Amino acid sequence: MAALIGLAGFSATASLAAGRFLSIAEDVPLMPGLTENADAATVFDKPAGRIASTEASGAVSRAAVKQFYDATLPQLGWQAEGPAEYHRESERLRLSFQNDGRMLTVRFELLPNR
Repeated sequence: MAALIGLAGFSATASLAAGRFLSIAEDVPLMPGLTENADAATVFDKPAGRIASTEASGAVSRAAVKQFYDATLPQLGWQAEGPAEYHRESERLRLSFQNDGRMLTVRFELLPNR
């Protein structure tokens, strides 16, 4: 069991080392198997904080995406706040999912913390 936990940590750390991050947030990694849709990226800087969104798609499962971000984001200071929501300092990261049968699209939204 400890070996499995170690391998999961290694996998998440190896992904971070690969340097693939979202275009809207240099501190949110892009899961291997997902490709970001650059045309979907929007960023607004407001006095209360930034509001940004983008989406990425791939032939991956929702469970795999959740597992990746649940393992990876805490290493970057993010804490789980709900089933697909994380927070860190003054920001929230919300993930939503849409599946067309073969491709999963993950929408990433960065918002000021409540």
